Amino acid sequence: QAHLVESGGGLAQPGGSLRLSCAASGFTFSVRAMSWARQAPGKGLEWVSGIFSDGSDTAYADSVKGRFTISRDNANDMLYLQMNSLKPEDTGLYYCVTGFLGRNADSRGQGTQVTVSS
Repeated sequence: QAHLVESGGGLAQPGGSLRLSCAASGFTFSVRAMSWARQAPGKGLEWVSGIFSDGSDTAYADSVKGRFTISRDNANDMLYLQMNSLKPEDTGLYYCVTGFLGRNADSRGQGTQVTVSS
């Protein structure tokens, strides 16, 4: 059974940066596409970014394009999200999810909170 544990969230000022990490276990990480999703207070789940199993392709929501970078380390079963130029609207609970932007999304972690505020 897939187990995903996110970390790296916290409080950042507008314009600041955070790097989220996701430690994966319980499945063959290197053959699965992976994604990051977020949920802001009172809103639905938003797909932020996805990456193919071998890292050969990535995709981003328009709201984060040019500011966020998704990456993965298949040797260590890790997924990352580098977030730069953070905005208050980036505030939310960020989840690591199996699958690509909702496709084959059968597991997700408990989430890590990101708060962007001055």
